[in-house]
Amino acid sequence: MLISAVTMPASKEAFQPRAHWAPDTPGRRFLYRLRLLGDLQTNTIYRDLKRELTGFAGNLLDVGCGNSPFRHLLDATRTTYQGVDIQTAADFGYRNPDTVYYDGRTLPFADNSFAGILCTEVLEHVPDPAPFVREVHRVLKPGGLALVTIPWSARFHYQPHDYHRYTPSMLRSLFAAFSRCEIRARGTDYTAIASKIVVIYARNLLGLKPRTSSDWLLIPVRLVGAVLAFPLLLLALALGHAGILFGCGSDDDPLGYTIILRK
Repeated sequence: MLISAVTMPASKEAFQPRAHWAPDTPGRRFLYRLRLLGDLQTNTIYRDLKRELTGFAGNLLDVGCGNSPFRHLLDATRTTYQGVDIQTAADFGYRNPDTVYYDGRTLPFADNSFAGILCTEVLEHVPDPAPFVREVHRVLKPGGLALVTIPWSARFHYQPHDYHRYTPSMLRSLFAAFSRCEIRARGTDYTAIASKIVVIYARNLLGLKPRTSSDWLLIPVRLVGAVLAFPLLLLALALGHAGILFGCGSDDDPLGYTIILRK
């Protein structure tokens, strides 16, 4: 089952992941491109999904869709899109008119309904993943394609509803019912380290928004730190993208995994 709709208070973590928005306006397209440069998690997910969804045709279910940030990768003339999310998704800032909201237990669709399923960065938030995976398998058509992404190197996020980090060994067991299960590392340890540096830098910048009187006193220190650390940020991003583009480093400690499944 997914997160309980009864026990989901709003997260109180200091630095939540930034909300995803589809690049559906000129301004959002520009910001999306900037995000792909700086947000290495999103970059690696985008690259894998773009590669796998190119040429896809049929109806597709986006499970845990949020604001449908990857819907634009689909050919609208060949694909019928359906989003589904838990009823309490609005607690995290998501409320989409194109989405069916459900209780997080049984997907409200018949067996063998969809030619494709997309599930990005959701599985780590599912307390008991086995029933959830069975539901994904149930509603996917025989021969259908399912794409699942999960983080590996990621901070404790959307607290307290962040439950798992999965190794490839566990993923193969979890998705054993599928006829095909290919697991791809997203980035390398270079990319993971670079992502941590980006997060630290961004957290420092967020501290420029004072909340208490002591925060005002720290603003000059944070500004100086941001200026001095900027060359390190650029170097980290260069190394992170080198891990993505050229495989520099080890893929035993990546940012995350993309799981490509066939029923």
